[in-house]
Amino acid sequence: MRKTKVIIMGAAGRDFHNFNIYFKNNPNYRVVAFTASQIPGISDRKYKNIPIYPEEKLPTLIKEKGVDEVFFSYSDMSYNSLMSKASAVAAAGAQFTLLSPRQTMLNSTKPVVAVTAVRTGCGKSLISQKIATYFKNHGLRVGIARHPMPYGDLKKQICQKFDCLEDLKKHDCTIEEREEYEPYIEKGFSLCAGVDYAKILKLLEKDSDVILWDGGNNDTPFFKPNLYIAITDARRPFHETQYYPGEINFRNADMIIVNKIDKKSKKNVETILANIVRYNPKAKVVKMKAPVFLDKPSLVRGKKVLVVEDGPSVTHGGLPHGAGFEAAKKYGAGEIVDPRKYSVGSLTRVFEEYKHLDNVLPAMGYGRRQMKDLESSINNTPCDAVVLATPSRIEKFLSLKKPVARADFDFKEIGGSVFGGVLKKFLF
Repeated sequence: MRKTKVIIMGAAGRDFHNFNIYFKNNPNYRVVAFTASQIPGISDRKYKNIPIYPEEKLPTLIKEKGVDEVFFSYSDMSYNSLMSKASAVAAAGAQFTLLSPRQTMLNSTKPVVAVTAVRTGCGKSLISQKIATYFKNHGLRVGIARHPMPYGDLKKQICQKFDCLEDLKKHDCTIEEREEYEPYIEKGFSLCAGVDYAKILKLLEKDSDVILWDGGNNDTPFFKPNLYIAITDARRPFHETQYYPGEINFRNADMIIVNKIDKKSKKNVETILANIVRYNPKAKVVKMKAPVFLDKPSLVRGKKVLVVEDGPSVTHGGLPHGAGFEAAKKYGAGEIVDPRKYSVGSLTRVFEEYKHLDNVLPAMGYGRRQMKDLESSINNTPCDAVVLATPSRIEKFLSLKKPVARADFDFKEIGGSVFGGVLKKFLF
């Protein structure tokens, strides 16, 4: 019988997981190529000897390789963009397919809590860290798995374990990886990430009482959860029903957190709550606020500052700005400098692609060259101080010429204890 020829559309992560779980041992399919999008510098590689091409070559590849079916395998995509890609695939002569979470989730021998979101930048990581701390305080060993970010040598990134900050250097982690891994390590946790999540899950199960899945973007979990959490953003109403695969998380969640609530978001919160009633009325609802603060407000008050934000949140997450911009405003910055004309290299291209950005510089660091571009862009910008709102302390490995004030935020539940109550019920 002739095997169906397949291309997997991805962005270094979900694509490899789908291959490992659904396609690798499936006699009905032959994967002839991967395509890569969103992340610079990850094409022109191979995974399992299968070539990876830039996504813009997809229509040509479909015709040249006689491809029957294209499987979309990455996250945070508006429905308009998703169907545009589907139309391009169909026009080139192939079928466009989405796998369901059930087809790619791994079963664990230990209870699993999955923290997901409806969009990038909703606050998954901090809430995941809160949950890990809650379990640790109750005497449980927590096995933490982070959504994959394998932007380097795929053979070396099959199954990575991070126990200390030195491991970040050993594995040559990018800024993106550091932003996700470092906060856990500083709180006394280990975590795992990589390419092969069947191996990662087995490693975690050996020494854990409970598994915590910390998702990436708005992707669905790789492990089947016993407690499924989805986070929405009070500043982005309707996004919970307009982006793939975030709506899947929204519909499937046992607990939905409406995050970043403030005085301006009353109508937005009403919209999200109405959508919960419509699409997932059984979910427990938690309302949270996210106050911002600075460690050195004197560097900002009345001064000319450059704001550096968490990259993914303000780029493909669609936010015009983040915690850094809000902290600079809150603490009375005299001027927030527009960094566009001072950016270099890959950062210039970021501004060309993401025109919605306010006067902020996204911390993009998928590799050494991009990290150097970030360093140069910061140092080129005329300012009195730099406000850094990145989860990782990137000032430790960039040579910055200006004083740094770090912006951060915390999440606090509003009007009740639903969050802790659900976790307690999960444990006991």
